[in-house]
Amino acid sequence: MKTFRRRFVALSLLALGASVAMGASGAFAQTFFERLFGGPRYERYNDMRDRGQYQWRGPYNGRGYGDAPPVQERAPTPRPMVKISGPTYRPYKADPLVRVDFTPVIDAPHETTFQPSLQASGFADARSALAGFDLYATKDVAKALNDYYSQHPDFIWVSGFGPNSRAEEAIRVLGDAASYGLNPADYAVTVPSTSFSFDDTAGRMRDLVRFEVELSARVLRYVHDAYDGRVVPDRMSEYYDLPVKPLDMAAVLGDLSHTFEVRQYLEAKHPQAPQYQQLRTELAALRGSGEDDIVVVRPDFLLKPGGSDPDFPKVLKLISRKADDAFKTEYGTLLQDNASNETYSQDLVPLIKAAQKAHGLSPDGVIGPRTVKVLAGETNDAKIAKVTLALEEMRWLPHTLGDAYVFINEPAYRVTFTKGGQQLLSMRAVVGRPTNQTTFFYDQIEEVVFNPYWGVPQSIIVNEMLPRLVNDPGYLDRAGYEVTDMKGNRIPSAAIDWGRYGTHIPYNVRQIPSDDNALGELKILFPNKHAIYMHDTPAKSLFNKDMRAFSHGCVRLQQPRDMAAAVLDTSVEAIAAKLKQGHSSEKVPVKIPVYVAYFTAWPDADGKIRYYDDVYGRDARLTEAMQKTDAARTPVSEEVSGAIQKADSAPLPKL
Repeated sequence: MKTFRRRFVALSLLALGASVAMGASGAFAQTFFERLFGGPRYERYNDMRDRGQYQWRGPYNGRGYGDAPPVQERAPTPRPMVKISGPTYRPYKADPLVRVDFTPVIDAPHETTFQPSLQASGFADARSALAGFDLYATKDVAKALNDYYSQHPDFIWVSGFGPNSRAEEAIRVLGDAASYGLNPADYAVTVPSTSFSFDDTAGRMRDLVRFEVELSARVLRYVHDAYDGRVVPDRMSEYYDLPVKPLDMAAVLGDLSHTFEVRQYLEAKHPQAPQYQQLRTELAALRGSGEDDIVVVRPDFLLKPGGSDPDFPKVLKLISRKADDAFKTEYGTLLQDNASNETYSQDLVPLIKAAQKAHGLSPDGVIGPRTVKVLAGETNDAKIAKVTLALEEMRWLPHTLGDAYVFINEPAYRVTFTKGGQQLLSMRAVVGRPTNQTTFFYDQIEEVVFNPYWGVPQSIIVNEMLPRLVNDPGYLDRAGYEVTDMKGNRIPSAAIDWGRYGTHIPYNVRQIPSDDNALGELKILFPNKHAIYMHDTPAKSLFNKDMRAFSHGCVRLQQPRDMAAAVLDTSVEAIAAKLKQGHSSEKVPVKIPVYVAYFTAWPDADGKIRYYDDVYGRDARLTEAMQKTDAARTPVSEEVSGAIQKADSAPLPKL
């Protein structure tokens, strides 16, 4: 026995001395003892919450007691910390214009499948004039023109020797494009003069056949813009995930050739949701009104009850200007009596709180920069810009939003549930931080999960947990998380060398259901590649803030039980009973569209347009994309286009 003890002490001192002399980590020394005495022994704490915590006691392999998993040796030189980066924004590239080559139309045989007519013969005889016609369009429009007219060599917009009523109606609709937030210059058409000589019918037919294809090209551009928008949002960033709606342009020309209800047909290509019309109405009102007198309150204004400030009367003026009839009925006299008062007296506190609440702010009675900014509102020009962008963004969504749907407006930090044209729910929400933006997309709600696990995304493991795990590998064991390998085997967090994998962590981490779970008591799923969903949260205090961009990208709900009851078509009481049953899930009876959207101008339940801060800076990027679209649509001659391309490809001069 003495001999064994001497050997034990000697080996222990040898191991300790080696670890100090070599600068070895604690893990290295630990591994040495494990080789001597057979590896680590773990035991899970058996508390009521089953939080997956471990201590050095007894063999445990994550599923039961037995051989513990081998501890991997720490890399002597840990890899430098790396990050998983999110989506980025890219310079927008608009669709270029090409000169339409009408060779397929010119060379098409005269014989057609329809009954020949005088007009068809006139088109066929005049189409050779298209050979020298400089008409520029996007590739899809150019293809549609050739596809249609090579199969149907006849006029749509011409009767006899002039434009017909169908053409006149189309031109009026194109001329009204600005009322939809579109650029009328994009759809301008050169209309043949009404005066001509019958001695030059060939010249007249040349002008008419060119007018025919030009009007068709501009109508197709209009239909495309009304139906899908002028900008392809996904080209700006992966923060957009909005599919382009399919559009058969040649079929559009076929439809127009058989109808005289041109206005009705073209207007039907725009979104049909009531919010689109409400935004149009707001745009018309803004353009028809003059700029309000500007009331300037200094940006650092801060006033609490009992304080005084010379700008306080300006604040009261802003409140009075924006007050509706109900507000004026209750507080009009108080506003009038204190119009020039620089002291914020206690009797004005209910007025200020009511004004804050009416504008979607936290009614704390403190007048700070945000309250002043919201009360001052946007300038007329700024409102017009936001409404114009909102109209464009609506064109990216489905034609109608649906009978029942959930709408998440990120800049408003608000989620609503609408059914049968009535907004039944409206609640505050927390959305992604500017560094973890919530994507703009739409999907369908499929399932509600009660007392959920939280599967921690790899980006959070790498970017936020990893620095701590490198120095404290057992952190997850103590904090209520479960770790599994790629085969689903439970692994103690302390048994993993977290610093050796970089951004490719070969383990899954999930937080077990509990009061501290990041998802709270339930989550509402609409499976998507962005791993975004709606859920509860234990951080309730964030809903009291006016700016609520704090999440990693998911949407936290102020009233999750109400939303769960709405999508499951049940009662809040039924949701409460379900929560008492532990972890479970339930499919929604009917899939419900959900729009995770970004609108800095959007109508409320009463149709009044509200304006919001551009929290992610996307309005500026969309404005730039629209400007690039305008520039790309400016027609140029082949000579100028060639010169531009030559200049772009030429080497830069040496300075």
